[in-house]
Amino acid sequence: MLSTRKLGLGLLSVAVSAPFLYMVSVSLMGESELLRWPPPLLPQKPTFGNYAAALAALPYAKVFLNTAILAGCVMVGQVLTSAAAGYAFARMRFPGRDGIFAAFLATLMLPAMLLVIPRFLLVNAVGWVDTYPGLISTELVSVLGIVLMRQSFLMLPRDVEEAARLDGAGEWTLFWRVMLPLARPAVITLALLAFMDQWRNFLWPLIVTRSADMAVAEVALAQFHSTYSGNWPYQMAAAVLVTLPVWLVCLIGQRYLMQGWRITGAAVRL
Repeated sequence: MLSTRKLGLGLLSVAVSAPFLYMVSVSLMGESELLRWPPPLLPQKPTFGNYAAALAALPYAKVFLNTAILAGCVMVGQVLTSAAAGYAFARMRFPGRDGIFAAFLATLMLPAMLLVIPRFLLVNAVGWVDTYPGLISTELVSVLGIVLMRQSFLMLPRDVEEAARLDGAGEWTLFWRVMLPLARPAVITLALLAFMDQWRNFLWPLIVTRSADMAVAEVALAQFHSTYSGNWPYQMAAAVLVTLPVWLVCLIGQRYLMQGWRITGAAVRL
């Protein structure tokens, strides 16, 4: 039974990773190699010239900087807002707490497209279109992050909280110096999820940015595909360059990511 399960997981892993591996393989091919039938799985003469051309045409340095600013600022913002709101919903008592949290959960059922126009109108009204504040400001709160942090705080023992209160800790000290450090695995998980989500963000940056200087990874990649639609090795090289940071973050933090999804699933069930 155990060997069958391992075999099934191995086959599933191969099926999931095969598209990425083939993308890397095609990025190392010459343009003429894909004209053969059947298309080759591996390059005959691997070349890194496609990556040099993609770096020059993307342009990767500016796109990387824009995306890093977006992902980094949103990651910090979502961790702070989600931790504060999650702590309030888990540990503090105030009128309408459960009803407000249920309303938060209900927003998860709303399609993202429904909120795009109101968000754009708000950003446009304050003159933040095609700016970093307009790109970042509407992404600073995550309902899923609040759910994750709430469940994490609920799982912490009450004894620690009571001991801190007996020592004279106020609500802010209790949150910042006692509870938040204990919830560090959930904080790291949320930070990783927020970073990866914003690195792959396409719809909102496409709408709120106008100039090439403000383009983020997914928007620049879509424009690159339109320009080099007939050259698949160039396109795959650009896709690998854009995907590589997310792949590295996911590889490094996979243990925390799996733990975070388990906590989030438990929270939704509650």
